Amino acid sequence: QVQLVESGGGLVQAGGSLRLSCAASGRTFSGYVMGWFRQAPGKEREFVASIIWSSGRTYYADSVKGRFTISRDNAKNTVYLQMNSLKPEDTAVYYCAARVDSTGWVTYVQTYDYWGQGTQVTVSS
Repeated sequence: QVQLVESGGGLVQAGGSLRLSCAASGRTFSGYVMGWFRQAPGKEREFVASIIWSSGRTYYADSVKGRFTISRDNAKNTVYLQMNSLKPEDTAVYYCAARVDSTGWVTYVQTYDYWGQGTQVTVSS
């Protein structure tokens, strides 16, 4: 049974940094795509970043490119999202997700098979 557990959210001032972690368990994730998504109140869940576990190839939403970095630690089976230069518009619940199929577009919410419970990130102005 796949489990994804996020941590690292919190309250930070604009311009600050946070690092989110996603501890993955239940199977080998070497062939998976791991993603971070976020959902602000009253808005749809949106793609933030993803990484193909085996190759390390990364993808980013335009809104976070240059500020956020996704990475993975094979030994710890953990995916990270380093968030720098945070803005109030980054405020949302952040979700970790895993997808079995590593081909095709990685930005679509509907294509991910497993989800964590989410962690709140609040950026004050």
